[in-house]
Amino acid sequence: MSWPSSIAKLFEFSLLNATGDDSKRLRRMLMTFLRPEALQKFVGRVDSITKDHLAEHWIGLLQIPIDLPGTRYNNAKHAANAIREQLDGAIHERKNALREGKASTEQDLLSFLLSNVDEKGESLTDDEIKDNFLLLLIAGHDTSSSTLTVLFRFLAENPHCYEEVFKEQLVIADSKEPGQLLEWEDLQKMKYSWRTAQEALRLLPPVQGGFRKAIKNFTYNGYTVPKGWKMYWTVNSTHRKSEYFSNPENFDPSRFEGAGPPPYTFVPFGGGPRMCPGNEFARMEILVFLHNIVKNFRWSLVNPGEKVIVDPMPVPVNGMPIKLFPV
Repeated sequence: MSWPSSIAKLFEFSLLNATGDDSKRLRRMLMTFLRPEALQKFVGRVDSITKDHLAEHWIGLLQIPIDLPGTRYNNAKHAANAIREQLDGAIHERKNALREGKASTEQDLLSFLLSNVDEKGESLTDDEIKDNFLLLLIAGHDTSSSTLTVLFRFLAENPHCYEEVFKEQLVIADSKEPGQLLEWEDLQKMKYSWRTAQEALRLLPPVQGGFRKAIKNFTYNGYTVPKGWKMYWTVNSTHRKSEYFSNPENFDPSRFEGAGPPPYTFVPFGGGPRMCPGNEFARMEILVFLHNIVKNFRWSLVNPGEKVIVDPMPVPVNGMPIKLFPV
């Protein structure tokens, strides 16, 4: 890995910045909590939070690391430190609660990271816990909200796709007793809904790519890349190659039927040993929120064709206002 120094300094002890054995250790620890078997018990909680949110109301990372007052990097650094201070207090309180038996070791990610050890019997340091929490605040929130935004756009622009999602979600909603929350098994039934989300992730992925460092000299497309050079690989250009996807500019969820695209052609979560460990968590967030919106509302775009910019995630320039119509 070879991320810019601005990111490396903000997430110094996180998985994003770790390499070698440290990367493997942090990944194993996080994946244990974020694997499907562990996420099952949180589906109902996420569903409940989403319902409450709907009932109640409906930048600094990639900058030149000039640490002067007023710069975006300086603002991001101070914001990160403010969150770390909050986490210091939360970690102290949770350690006491765990010691006194007032908290469960598996009730949430904080308890899990404080209670578990790696294969050498070593616990994560407080700095590692804080920086990985910072990473998850972005990786687990902004990416999903960006995906949902563009998904709502594509569904509004493709009414036949919306109707298929609506029918699928209505069957699941009708199978529930009043007040009964979603369960993990319900997410497995949302096959078409997830295909629409995958197609949204293909056309407007929230993460545009990643940085790598060449470990040896190699040639690509007629160009020689020397060992040690920093490179940026792009998700978006891969997703729009016609040799991988026919009519790549079209929104077509059927691409993901059956076996789906060939390996390493659809990479919104990356791939290989550095693949995003939160891909199943993101899937849960997206499907639970989509379920609750679709069963309550139809919507239309106020500004059809609104331009989308990338800064650093896809953002509609006017915020993509929509009109909601109760179902």
